[in-house]
Parts: sequence; structure tokens; C-alpha cells
Amino acid sequence: MKIARTMLASAALLGLMLGPVHAAELKKLGLAVANLQANFFNQIKQSVEAEAKKRGIEVITVDAKGDGPTQVNHIQDLLTQKIDALIYIPAGAAAATVPVKLAKSAGIPVVNVDRNAEGAPGDTFLATDSVASAKAVCDYILKEAGGKGKMVIIHGQKGTTPEVDRSKGCAESLKAYPDVKVVAEQFSNIWSQDEGFQIMQNMLQANPDVSIVFAQADGLALGAAQAIKVANPSQKIVVGGFDGDTAALEALSKGVFNVTATQQTQKMGRDAVENAAKLVAGEKVPPVQLMDATLTTKENVAGFIANHP
Repeated sequence: MKIARTMLASAALLGLMLGPVHAAELKKLGLAVANLQANFFNQIKQSVEAEAKKRGIEVITVDAKGDGPTQVNHIQDLLTQKIDALIYIPAGAAAATVPVKLAKSAGIPVVNVDRNAEGAPGDTFLATDSVASAKAVCDYILKEAGGKGKMVIIHGQKGTTPEVDRSKGCAESLKAYPDVKVVAEQFSNIWSQDEGFQIMQNMLQANPDVSIVFAQADGLALGAAQAIKVANPSQKIVVGGFDGDTAALEALSKGVFNVTATQQTQKMGRDAVENAAKLVAGEKVPPVQLMDATLTTKENVAGFIANHP
């Protein structure tokens, strides 16, 4: 009994010396971005870094420039720098699972943003509900075109979460418009304006009477609009984009193209940091967290230019 009392007294003293047990804190955060040439990813980066600064968290940002193997190397390097959590935007579909597996094997929680890794998802996934938002964009352009005509679709990077979901959403919309015929579809590699221009030029040469364009990113939509302007077709061509990029919103206000879906990039960045902090502290978070995007036209774009969500 004397030994037991001595052990209890020692444990109590040790508890007083150590103080209360605190949850782990997020001090160093890795941010692996797909491609900082894209305005959309830059907005998320800026929001993550601003939120982290408020919380006193160090952020190490790496840019894969659209290359999956490069991103794998970057994340291996981040893990050697003793990050507490990883915010991860996959550079492509092919190698997307590798960084998640590397981080989890090192005991590092992963917050996926915009794109998830098929077969190896992060601890949570933050994204726009691209299916619903793409349906809204396609509903708008199909109605604007009078519910009939020839349509082309410029896809994003094949197999990535937003490309797959935006394709689903537009396909849902097309079910209600039997008089619209999709005459051409093509994938892009990095969702860029240059790609949109080249793809649209080729599509117009093959289908000069096209009247509807769904480009799955604003960069692609701006490129498509530029190609249409150069071609100067006699018919009206309705162009829809997606993202709510800052440059695209300015162009939309000037009537360069017709509609987009403005994503909540600032909220995505803030929420990514918040979820990373919760995961490091041992809290549970939902595996999937989808946000709304807002259908944006010339009529309501001014508010998003003044204050991007």
C-alpha cells in the first residue's frame, strides 16, 4: 500500500509539473499546388497564406507547374521539412494518389482542395459542387441559344475531379435539350487560355456553324472567345466558362463571353487551413465538404469583381 501511495503521489506531482495536456497545434503547413500559372490556384494560395499568417502558421508552398512527378518530388521534400499537415491540389489524375499515401504513411493529415485522389482520398476534400454548378452554366447557355444548335465542349485536364464532375453536370443539362447536338469535344492539358484558343480555332474550322460553347474553365472560355472574335462568324455563339477567375470576371463585364460559375476561392483557402488545424489537433472533420458556386453574368458580375468570395 505504501508503494502504491508513493507511486500515486509521484504521478500527481508529475502532472503538476507538466501541466494540463494540450492538443497538438499546427505550426508548419505544406501547400502543394497544381499550377500557379492558373489564376484559380493563385487565389487559393493567397487565401491559405493570409489565413495562416493570421494564425501564426508557417506555410511552405510548392508549385508543380502541372507536372505530377514533379509534385511527388515536392511532397517528399515537404515531408523531410517536418510539416504538420499538407494542403494538396493534385497536378493531375495519374499520380494523384502517391502524395496522399506518402503523407499518411508519415502520419501527416491531408486536406485535398478542388481535386481528390481516386482510391486514396485526403482526410477531407474541399471543393465546389461542380456537378450542380456546371449544370447551371449549361442550362444558361443552352437556353440563351434558344434550346437548339450545334455545341462544342472544351474539357479540362482529363480524369481530374473537376473535369469529370463538370462533364457530368453538363450532360445532365443536355438531357433536357434534344435539339442541341454536341459536334466536338476535346481535352486540354492545363486548362489554359492558349489551349482554349487553339482548340476553338480547330473546332470552328471543322464546325463553322457551331453556336454553343461550354469551356470547363474561364481560361479556356477566354481563349475560345478570342478564337471566335478572330474567326468573325456570322452567327451568334454563346460561350460559358467556369471558375470566376479575376481576369475572366472583368472580361465578362465587357461581354467577352456570356456566363461563368464563380467559385468561393477565398473561403476554400480559409477552410483548408481551418481543417488542417482541426486534423492536427485530433478533431474529426467531414470526408467531403462541397461549396456552392454562383452563376455569374454581366448583370451580377460587378459584386464579384469588387469582393471575390
